Amino acid sequence: MDYGHELVFGTFLTPAVDDPARVVALAQLTEQVGLDLVTFQDHPYQPRLMDAWTLLSVVAAQTQRVKVATNVANLPLRHPVVLARSVATLDLISGGRVELGLGAGGFLDAVAANAGPRLTAGQSITALEEAIAIMREVWTPEGGGIRLPGKHYTVAGAKRGPQPAHDVEIWLGAYKPRMLAVTGRLADGWLPSSAYAGPDELAAMNKIIDEAAVEAGRDPASVRRLYNLSGRFDGRGGGFLQGPKELWVDQLAELTLGEGMSTYILGSDNPDDIRRFAEVASGVREAVSAARAGAVVERAPVVEGGFGVVPTPAPAVRRSAVQVLDESERPTGPASDPERTYTPYQLQSGQHLIDVHDHLRAELEQIRDLVEQVAAGSIGVGQARSHINTMTMRQNNWTLGTYCESYCRLVTTHHTLEDTSLFPHLRRADPALAPVVDRLEEEHRIIHDVLEGVDKALVALVDGSGSIDGLRAAVDLLDDTLLSHLSYEERELVEPLARLGVI
Repeated sequence: MDYGHELVFGTFLTPAVDDPARVVALAQLTEQVGLDLVTFQDHPYQPRLMDAWTLLSVVAAQTQRVKVATNVANLPLRHPVVLARSVATLDLISGGRVELGLGAGGFLDAVAANAGPRLTAGQSITALEEAIAIMREVWTPEGGGIRLPGKHYTVAGAKRGPQPAHDVEIWLGAYKPRMLAVTGRLADGWLPSSAYAGPDELAAMNKIIDEAAVEAGRDPASVRRLYNLSGRFDGRGGGFLQGPKELWVDQLAELTLGEGMSTYILGSDNPDDIRRFAEVASGVREAVSAARAGAVVERAPVVEGGFGVVPTPAPAVRRSAVQVLDESERPTGPASDPERTYTPYQLQSGQHLIDVHDHLRAELEQIRDLVEQVAAGSIGVGQARSHINTMTMRQNNWTLGTYCESYCRLVTTHHTLEDTSLFPHLRRADPALAPVVDRLEEEHRIIHDVLEGVDKALVALVDGSGSIDGLRAAVDLLDDTLLSHLSYEERELVEPLARLGVI
C-alpha cells in the first residue's frame, strides 16, 4: 500500500571515535549531494562510538538544511524527561531539524553493566510506552505539572518544556509483534533495518502496525515507514540492492508503491556510495511521482449495501490478431452479497490491487512509446531493450504475484515472484475461489511467455532477422494479454480480498 508520504532519503553513519572529523565530513557530504537526513546509532555502552547527542549537535551546527536523528536512541540509558529536553533544545537551535528514532534497548546486559535498569524484554517495552507519553507531555506547553504514574517511570509534577521548534516525530525500531503494535498505536514512524527485516517480511509487519493503528482510532497512513538499507552498487543483481543504481531505483520504487516505505536511509561510510545514493533518490522520486500521477482516477464512493472499489474493464478493441488467452474459459468466483457492507480498511487491499495495476498500465504505454521512438530513430534498439527489459521484468514480478508483492511476498526486481502465501490463503478461506486462483496462475505463465516474445522481437530487430512491425506486433499482443488479465483479476479478487482479508 502506498501511504502517500513525501519521500525522504538519508544516511546512517558509523559514529567511530577514531576519526571524528571524517564522520562530520560524511554528514556534510550527505547534505551537499542533496539528501535529507543524517542518522547515528546510539550505544552509550560502546566506548569505540562517539556519544550520539553530542555528535548530532555538532552535525546540526555544521550543516544548514539536513535533518538529524538517532537511529535509534537507547532509552534505558537516557531518561525520558532529559531526552525530551535534549531533543527540544537541539530542535530549537537547529531550526526544527531534529527527529527522534527511539528503541526499547535491545542489549539488556550491556545496559545493566553500565548502571542502567535490568529489565526483561517485556518490561523494556512497557517502559518505552511510558516514556513516549512522558516525552509528549514535556513537549506540550500547556497543562500544568506533568503527573504520570508508571511501573518504570513516575513523573510527579515535572515542569513542561521546552517546546520543540516543530512537531518532532518519534520513530520506533520494531520487529516483533508487541513492538509493532506499539508502533501502530503510539509512534509517528516505523524504523526497521533491511538486515533484520528483509523486503519479503515487510508486508506482515506492516499489517500488524496497520491493524494496531486502526484499533487505536488512528489512520495507518499517519505512521511513516522508514527503512535502513544495506546494499552494494557493484553487485550483479543477485538480491535486494545488489546491483547498479537502476536496480536500486526499481526496487525502492516498488517498496514505496507496494509496501508504503517512504524514508530510505543508507548504511554506508563510503563517500562514493553516498553520492550514488543521491542519484538513486532522484530516480526513485521520479518513478514514484509518475506512478502516483498515473494512478489518480475517479473512484465510486463507498455506500452501504454496495462495493465501492470499481474494477477496470478491459479495452473494447484488440490490437493483435493473435489471442493466447481463451477468455471464454475463465471461471468465476462466488457472487458477492449485495447487502454486505465493508469498512474503508477492508477495501484497502482491493484498491491497492487496482492502484498497482494502474501503474502497470501506465508502464505499458511507456513501452509502446519506446517502440515508436525506435521506429522514428530517436533512440537505439539496444537502449530500448534495456528500458523494456527493466520495465517488463518489474511487470513480471507484479503480474506473477499481483497484489502478493504487497500482501504476500515481495522479491527483488530480477527474480521470479512465487505465489506461496496469498493464493493458498484464498483457496483455504473460500474453496469456491480455487478455480479462479488456478486460472490466474495459468495466465501468469502465459504472460511470462508473451513478455519474452517482446524481448525476442527486439533481438531480431537488432540482428536483422526481424522488423519494427514484428516488434509492434509483439507489443500489441502484450497489450491485449496483460490488460485482459489485469481486468479479470480485479473483477474476481477485489471483493474476496475485502471479505477474506490477507494473511
